[in-house]
Amino acid sequence: MRLPIFPETSHPTIQALIQKSDPDLVNLYQRYPEMGQYFAAIFCRYAQVIYTLTATATRSPVQSDYLFVRTWEYIFNELRSLDLRAIQLSLQSWLINIAALTINQISPPPIEDIQYALPETSPVFWCYLNQTLNLLPGNLRLVTILSQTFRWSHIRIAAYLQAEGEVIAPEDVQKLIDQAYARIAASLPQDIREIYLK
Repeated sequence: MRLPIFPETSHPTIQALIQKSDPDLVNLYQRYPEMGQYFAAIFCRYAQVIYTLTATATRSPVQSDYLFVRTWEYIFNELRSLDLRAIQLSLQSWLINIAALTINQISPPPIEDIQYALPETSPVFWCYLNQTLNLLPGNLRLVTILSQTFRWSHIRIAAYLQAEGEVIAPEDVQKLIDQAYARIAASLPQDIREIYLK
């Protein structure tokens, strides 16, 4: 099995956190939710371990990548309220337990149904992007997903919206997409934009 390389590991923002302890990184992640660098640093520290675990649970690299990102998505949410002292585990042990739990509870969909590709999107960026998408108003989120995930044309999106009772011309679909992108860019943490979009 060949382990993926995560370019964010060498980013100066992540390198500046390399001496921080695991409890410090968890504390900073919880205390400063508007900053993504602490979660990114945790990811960089343990990505190879988690990837090894998830990769051995599936036959396909595509399904492994899917399981890997779903594991980090779960970690992203659970870390917000994790108290390492209360559970009396090291962060590494907790992460391994979460990976095992995810492997046992999530059955990856068929390869042809998986829309995620690890070489294209880091799990960290994926988590923050999904968080941002969830903050979008319904119509902007829907238009963005139909356009980007399902590759629907503006005409098809307009027809779908009209069938749902929202009258919009195909030429106005791009305006909604542009509004969504502007909100996404404004909602992503500044350090996440610096790490992943520059």
